[in-house]
Amino acid sequence: MYEHKTQRLAPLPVFARRVALHLGLAAGLVGCALGIGIAGYHWIARLAWVDALLDASMILAGMGPVATLTTDGAKIFASCYALFSGLLFIFTMGIVLAPLAHRFLHKLHLEEKDK
Repeated sequence: MYEHKTQRLAPLPVFARRVALHLGLAAGLVGCALGIGIAGYHWIARLAWVDALLDASMILAGMGPVATLTTDGAKIFASCYALFSGLLFIFTMGIVLAPLAHRFLHKLHLEEKDK
């Protein structure tokens, strides 16, 4: 997918397409995670769909829950979903930043080779 260190730096349109692909993949992952959260809050915590969307969005964004959870199952789900959301954030940032980091490091390597 990426050019080897002995190859030239990818042209800007190729790089832009690569960044767009990574952003799309990240958006898809976030969308799936949001769907998991909405379903869990709706069926496990017995929240209405809009309230489930709100709680899942707030947890996924790192802001914390809104609704008060009363059952043990709902609390366990919310705890697992919060941990999942934190790890998903780290994973997603890796996906988004990978083409940028690769291009930066590749450019440094090319400049070093030119000297």
